[in-house]
Amino acid sequence: MIKPEVVNDLYIVQVANEDHLRLAETICREMEESAKARGTGIAKRSPIYVMEKMLEGKAIVAMTLSGEWVGFCYIETWEHGKFVANSGLIVHPDYRKSGIATRIKAKAFELSRAMFPTAKIIGITTSLAVMKINSDLGYQPVTLSELPADDAFWKGCQTCANFDILTRTNRKHCLCTGMQYDPEEHKKELKDEKWNFLKESSLYERWMRIKKRILMRISPSERTRLRREHELETA
Repeated sequence: MIKPEVVNDLYIVQVANEDHLRLAETICREMEESAKARGTGIAKRSPIYVMEKMLEGKAIVAMTLSGEWVGFCYIETWEHGKFVANSGLIVHPDYRKSGIATRIKAKAFELSRAMFPTAKIIGITTSLAVMKINSDLGYQPVTLSELPADDAFWKGCQTCANFDILTRTNRKHCLCTGMQYDPEEHKKELKDEKWNFLKESSLYERWMRIKKRILMRISPSERTRLRREHELETA
């Protein structure tokens, strides 16, 4: 279960539910206005689609403690759960640059990992801020060819102003950057870190054996002095 999170005693970030259905139109309108302001465009979503995500438990919403809407994000699945996308991140203009987008993305990432633990978590964005957030979560940049081949995935881009670039390059290039978190690769990284630690430990043990042989050759009084110095250094 993904627990709600209170941020700085100002906001609550949680999995959306039926209590948030009333926000769907406002969220979609803000998504569209934000895309126009950036001049890049994002896949357009309808209020009904956003409501469905809320009812499925596949959306994150941020509110003030007094009940005002702050931000939103939802998750989608592709190729029978092989890929999960955290999409539609939007923050109300009054609350931007507050750090709340990072909390929303982190909660969406947590939800994705809980619901689809073996899936690759992906995203495409033109926002440098979102790229930074994704990178901090463990995403890596990938080519667009590494994203889902499912036509339904790319259909969501049809309402984007840059869709012609995507089609002219046979889905190889666009203004968006593809990013991906691969749980299998993450496991390998953890395994590599553990192996490096063990390797370093064996080297440390070897050094201690050499050190011990060296110290055993000196006089008892000198050995006592060195031991005291070592104890003082580590105290």
